[in-house]
Amino acid sequence: MNIYFYIIRRMAYMIPILLGVCLVIFFLFNVVAPDPAMIMLGKHATAKQILEVRKELGLDRPWFSQYLDIVKSSFTFDFGRSWSTKQEIVDMIKNGAIPSLTVAIPAFIIATILSIVISMFVAFYRGSLLDKMTVFVCVALMSLSSLAYILFGQWFFAFKLGWFEISGYEPVFPQIISYVALPVIIWVILEVGPDVRFYRTVVLDEVYQDYVRTARSKGLSEKVILFKHILKNAMIPIITSIIIQIPFLILGALLLESFFGIPGLGGITLNAINSSDFPVIKAMTVLSAVAFIIFSVITDVMYTLVDPRIRLK
Repeated sequence: MNIYFYIIRRMAYMIPILLGVCLVIFFLFNVVAPDPAMIMLGKHATAKQILEVRKELGLDRPWFSQYLDIVKSSFTFDFGRSWSTKQEIVDMIKNGAIPSLTVAIPAFIIATILSIVISMFVAFYRGSLLDKMTVFVCVALMSLSSLAYILFGQWFFAFKLGWFEISGYEPVFPQIISYVALPVIIWVILEVGPDVRFYRTVVLDEVYQDYVRTARSKGLSEKVILFKHILKNAMIPIITSIIIQIPFLILGALLLESFFGIPGLGGITLNAINSSDFPVIKAMTVLSAVAFIIFSVITDVMYTLVDPRIRLK
C-alpha cells in the first residue's frame, strides 16, 4: 500500500476517534464533575447568582450544543477564554509551550539515548555483576518519589552548592541553562530507570532467538550480532516506547514546573486543576488526545522503515 494513502486513511480514522474522545471529555466535565458555578461562588451563593454565572459561562445551553463546542475546538484549536485568567487559551498555550519544551526536549533526548546505550552495554555483559548492579540501581531509582529528587536537588545542588537556580525561568541564553539544567537532570534520572529495564528486557528477548544462534554458528562476533542484528530487530518495541512518550511531553512535567517555577504548560494545567478552570483542562486534554493519535500513525510508519517485512494495510 502507498504510504501516503495509508497516512491519509489513518488521518480519516482520527475523526470518529476524536468524536469519541470529545464525548468522554464532555461527559467527565459536564455530567460527572460538580457544577463549576457552585465551585467558583462557594457554598453560600444564592440560586440567582449561580444562574447568572452559569449563563455567563454558557453552561445554561443544551448539552448537545456544549458538546459541539468541544468538537469544534478539537478541529479548530479555538478553545475560547480561561475562566480564571480571562485570557485566550490559545495564547496561554503558545506562551507556555516554549518553557515546557526547553525542559522536555533535552531531557527526553538525553534520557532516550542514555537508556539505549546503557541497555545495550548491560545486554552485552548479561549475567555479569555489572548487569546485576545496573538492574539494582534502576530499581532503586524507580523506588524513590520524584518529589524526593526535586527537594534534594533544590536543597543540595541549588541551595548548598549554588550550581543552579532554585526556582524561576529566564528565556535568554546562556542564563536559561542555570534555570533548566537541574529540572532536566532530575527528569533524566526519573526516566532512565524504567527505560533501561524495558530496553534491556527487549534486547534480551532477541538474544535467545534462532537467528542469533545462526549468526554465532557463522562465526560472527558478539558485538556485530548485538549492534547489527539484535538492535535492529529490537527497534520496533523501542520505537513504540519512544514515540508513545512524545505526546505526553506537551503537558510538560507538572511537579517539575510547579516546584521550579517554570511557566510552562504543566504549571498552566496544574493551576487550571486547582481553580477548576474547565476550559483550560479541556484544551489540554484535547491537545493530548490529538497528539497521541497523530504519533500513533507516525509509529506505524516508522515500523516499515526499521523492518521491511512489515507492510502497511
